[in-house]
Amino acid sequence: MSHPPRTHRGQRDRNGERSGGAPRDNREGRARRDYYEDRPPPSDSPSTQPPYYSSSPPAPKQTQRSAPREEHNESKCTHICSRRGIVMICAVLTNALVLVCIVAAHLSMAGLSSAGLSGGFSINSQIPFQGTELQQVRELDMQHSQLRAPLVYGGVAYSLTMGVISLLFVVSGSKPAHLLPKKLLVGQFLFQLIGGVAYVVAVGLYLHFVITINATDVCKRRERLYAGRGFTWMNCDVGGGDAAVALFALITALLYAAGTYFTFVTMRNVAHYNKHTQNHTHARSHI
Repeated sequence: MSHPPRTHRGQRDRNGERSGGAPRDNREGRARRDYYEDRPPPSDSPSTQPPYYSSSPPAPKQTQRSAPREEHNESKCTHICSRRGIVMICAVLTNALVLVCIVAAHLSMAGLSSAGLSGGFSINSQIPFQGTELQQVRELDMQHSQLRAPLVYGGVAYSLTMGVISLLFVVSGSKPAHLLPKKLLVGQFLFQLIGGVAYVVAVGLYLHFVITINATDVCKRRERLYAGRGFTWMNCDVGGGDAAVALFALITALLYAAGTYFTFVTMRNVAHYNKHTQNHTHARSHI
């Protein structure tokens, strides 16, 4: 009595294997699809994402770009402050001192009446001259100033011109010597050579005219009038302002002489450098 149930159960098992095989396979396929669908796409994987430090490279680029500018500015200052440049800068300063001393010497020798007529202070309170004596002092001061006028105008024009040209040569020397035009170096050499000699000649002419003016009758009469009132410093000797003009002019001449030597050495070094460069280029072209 127990065998038929076993037969039917065996048949059900075989029928279940036949009829239930497809659903089991469907469940397994659906599980695999769900698994692959739940995984993130390849584009979202961490391996394909850019690293965090990818945005940092612009900073080194900026430093690399700014570095040549600093070197360029530093090299420009270095070339300006070379031996030639320092000598020319000192020449500019001494030319300015010559200019100031010329004006100061003229003002100190202009006389009290000329200073009073300019409106700086009261004539009666500063000049102890009256009547005819005051008129004579005014005339003598005016004549003396007219005699010294060529010295003032010529000295101011000469020192100002030399100072401006020297400053232009200082500014033009901001490049390396081998990159400067040859005409510029030759012009600087000739300018300093001629300028130094011209300054020595100018000092001699300046002192000669000062001594000549002080030896005139106008200066002698003027000296006696001022000495009678106690102004012994208004004399016909070479004043301190004129001596300062001569001193700074001679210093400028020495600076131009030194600059001439340094410019000559620079021209010689540049010629050797260009010759060596040409020989090296010629040798490489034949290899």
